[in-house]
Amino acid sequence: MSNTPTEVEKANVADSDATPFERPSKGLRGIYHRPITQVSILGLMCFMCPGMFNALTGLGGGGQISPVASANASATLYATFAFFAFFSGSVYNVLGPRVTLWCGTWGYTLYIASYLATNIHPGFDDFVVVAGAILGVCAALLWTAQGSLMMSYPTEAQKGMFIGVFWSVLSLGGVVGSAVAFGANFHSETNSVGNGTYVGFIILTLIGVVLPIILIEPYKIIRDDGTKVTPIRHPSWKTAFFSLFIALKADPYIVFLFPMFFASNYFYTWQFNDYNGALFNIRARSLNNFVYWTSQIFGSFGIGFLVLDSPCFRRRTRAFLGCGLVLVLVFIVHIWAYSYQKTYTRASTGPEAPKMDFTDPGYAAHVWLMIFYGLLDSMWQTTVYWLLGAMSNDPGKLAVFTGFYKSIQSAGAAGVWRVDAVQIPYMNIFVSTWVLAAVGMVAALPMIYMRVKDHTDPEDETMSVLPF
Repeated sequence: MSNTPTEVEKANVADSDATPFERPSKGLRGIYHRPITQVSILGLMCFMCPGMFNALTGLGGGGQISPVASANASATLYATFAFFAFFSGSVYNVLGPRVTLWCGTWGYTLYIASYLATNIHPGFDDFVVVAGAILGVCAALLWTAQGSLMMSYPTEAQKGMFIGVFWSVLSLGGVVGSAVAFGANFHSETNSVGNGTYVGFIILTLIGVVLPIILIEPYKIIRDDGTKVTPIRHPSWKTAFFSLFIALKADPYIVFLFPMFFASNYFYTWQFNDYNGALFNIRARSLNNFVYWTSQIFGSFGIGFLVLDSPCFRRRTRAFLGCGLVLVLVFIVHIWAYSYQKTYTRASTGPEAPKMDFTDPGYAAHVWLMIFYGLLDSMWQTTVYWLLGAMSNDPGKLAVFTGFYKSIQSAGAAGVWRVDAVQIPYMNIFVSTWVLAAVGMVAALPMIYMRVKDHTDPEDETMSVLPF
């Protein structure tokens, strides 16, 4: 299976934005070649792999009684993720999307299998940590390829919608996984996930491993406005790694997004371990997880389609509106969460402490906080991807940008998961989460002002003019 386009297929790349092309338009082949179909398949693959990981993580402690092993595994996962993601854009530009995606999927199966092994043989915590380290490498490859394809396939007027479609399908993975966990553990009194839940997740991730082979190569994709996606150029390894510095030098304003990147997975630790995992029993945690991922579907579509792709405003205006909306939600949600956080500590919510069930008084208000956290997360991630997509249409450059995003995002997550593992007070983690979220969104405003234009100019496509 060759990933390299022929010389004929590479022709006219320079003026592809100006020359309309025709794609297959009849029957299943016409549907299959549509960009939205390919992004939907990409979303389905992430439904099966990261979606199941999200469902497991959202249970708090990976569904285990003690969250310490899970927090250590998550810290290791995000540490390797952070390191390898910085270079994963270069790897993607050499290997191409299908090979990169395939290499990225199988780590999710191994990671979930490590929890099953620990459930069967208590004391296998080191296996979970090692599996987390391997998944960090795999996830760096998967998310870099995913980001590049998702942001380069739509037209500039469709990027919010495409991101919303992808994020909705991905979130359905968390919805289905949470529903499975809720059903399997409805009568559980152990406060941990049973073996059947892990087995179900493993089977679904194995389906995701085979999905990359049915994706079409980017150079065969024609957007809805008739323009071709810039082909992946498959440079040498030396040139690919050199492109990291070229991208930073040519587009230095991306550094204003780094605080936003850093905060974008940081808040998961408090949400999942220090709120959902600390206060609720296993079936309530499963139900909380279900509504959390369901709300993400509405949040991503809402901001992507109604705000970021709105035809009523210029692109620059939409960028400010989107960031402003997310910033307001940051304060609403965290003021609300603070009213709960000040009522409990690690000492009062230990493993033997009574846990809240969904039949208990006061549960409804608590679950609504999870719903709003789901909205915030999906709107945050959609805005980040949309801003990156507003900086370029070239998949090679977007792969590098996505690598930066995932690297810095994972560095923040690695730090906070480790902090949680060593039992830093919940309030400290909560306050740092709130501060970083607010600072991250405010720091993005100068980039929008100086860099986001109403249309991406050809001279902005740094990677397409590199002398490979």
